[in-house]
Amino acid sequence: MTASQHTVRVASVQFAARQTDSPDAFFDRIATYVRSAGDYGADFVCFPEHFTLQLLSGASSMVPAGEAIDRLSEYTPLLKERLAALAREHDVNIIGGSHATIFEGEAHNITFVALRDGTLHARHKLHPTPDEKAVWNIRGGASAEPVETDRGPVGVMICYDSEFPEMGRHLTDAGASLFFVPYCTDTRHGHLRVRYCCHARTVENQCYVVTSGLVGTVPNVANMDINFAQSAVLTPSDHPFARDGIAAEATENAEMMIVADLDLDRLETARARGSVRNLHDRRPELYRVDWRGEG
Repeated sequence: MTASQHTVRVASVQFAARQTDSPDAFFDRIATYVRSAGDYGADFVCFPEHFTLQLLSGASSMVPAGEAIDRLSEYTPLLKERLAALAREHDVNIIGGSHATIFEGEAHNITFVALRDGTLHARHKLHPTPDEKAVWNIRGGASAEPVETDRGPVGVMICYDSEFPEMGRHLTDAGASLFFVPYCTDTRHGHLRVRYCCHARTVENQCYVVTSGLVGTVPNVANMDINFAQSAVLTPSDHPFARDGIAAEATENAEMMIVADLDLDRLETARARGSVRNLHDRRPELYRVDWRGEG
């Protein structure tokens, strides 16, 4: 079964952090979900933020937090190669969670997006959390442009990025109506910050948002003690959509994949004739913020 021309089928993987003895074991788990998403006719499959940190769990002793990003960077070429190959093999666009790696001499938190033809795009987290800055010295990126796909432009907001309305509005103005939010939060408080802000983005931008959270724990990976998530596919809050603004939702803290069909025509209907018309009724001349990002 596949989605129709005006419907985008999305899959969100609520991936569990586990003891991982080898890179192959990790990538085999990714491949299982990508294959399932392809079998279900998904146009996109999204993984969580920082899901590659478990690659360090195969070490004989805990890798110190100060060395983690350098060690993770050794896997960056392999991650990019595997994501591109899986996207081609299973004919699905992959939002590759996020991966902390060294970029131009600095630590960055990057989502690699692999398109169906194997083309790779990188989107950097713009707003590292205080913890990411303090523990891993992660720096923020400088560009928030959508990724052009065969199903139209899509936005990527990595966890904390979703809590800044300027970014969602910029992506909307650039043509995106579907956003992906890989996230990693240790507590329910953190999870709900992401969830509530993503709901807000669907209302103010009349768009869809797909969240993908990390669950579980790995005993010997520093600064990755616990994870809490309840991934979801979120819609605007209006009559053409689910009454609670949730098209699909995972079970709390369980590894699983959720799938939902998103009707793009409904967004256009809501924007033109909805109960509220946030995009039409805004007054940017009163609160315009110019985006000056480069690259």
